[in-house]
Amino acid sequence: MNKQKEAFKDKKFLESPEGRSIRILAEYEKVKSIFEIHKIIDTITFFGSARIKPKEDNNNNNLNDENTECYEQARKLAFKFTKWAKEYSKDHNRFVIATGGGPGIMEAANRGALEAEGKSIGLGIKLPEEQKNNKYITPELSLQFYYFFMRKFFMVQPAKATVMFPGGFGTLDELTEILTLKQTGKIQKPMPIVLIGKKFWNTTINFNYLVERSMIKKEDLNLFLITDHIDQAFDFISCILRDQCVDNPEAVI
Repeated sequence: MNKQKEAFKDKKFLESPEGRSIRILAEYEKVKSIFEIHKIIDTITFFGSARIKPKEDNNNNNLNDENTECYEQARKLAFKFTKWAKEYSKDHNRFVIATGGGPGIMEAANRGALEAEGKSIGLGIKLPEEQKNNKYITPELSLQFYYFFMRKFFMVQPAKATVMFPGGFGTLDELTEILTLKQTGKIQKPMPIVLIGKKFWNTTINFNYLVERSMIKKEDLNLFLITDHIDQAFDFISCILRDQCVDNPEAVI
């Protein structure tokens, strides 16, 4: 007689279509508990291309100066935010740098946080072409997701600010989703959004044409700031967070 396994020990069931809701809940609860254990109150999330390489990458013979500059900008900006956030991180961790965990801009941001001797989060994703989390993430905060939508949740829900560097489909997806959430009032907390790289963003998305065609309102352009300067990005975000978030911490979930 075959002995029936308890449901929570039944690997075949847990990996079946019927076990999907349990797998989704497991991803949610695991990351939630890790954030709570490490007293992560909120984050500043960096987005951008995984294809951007640092200058010292000798394996890339086609380095683009604009792209490598983006890497250094992300690294320096994450460094500045991490140093600044320590002032507000006495009993809990405030404004922790969070990324998608991969290479490129994600690596640069995690690297900057590490160089500032702070924690940083990597929210990796399982892909057909294996993508490893980068080596600069705080090890206990280097996480891996299967479900894109659950990863998106943790990229946005605890975030108090978003920094967008040049990127491809994934970056554009995250940008338009966050702008939609802000535009529709689904995000009501302070959430300054900064796009780094005027040439890239004004070429990639014609925001003024969207206004001309009445696809968005003119005031929707106030939902974000486009700049070439990381000092301006830092001042813009830090002033808003200092004024609206420091004295009013919120739970992560």
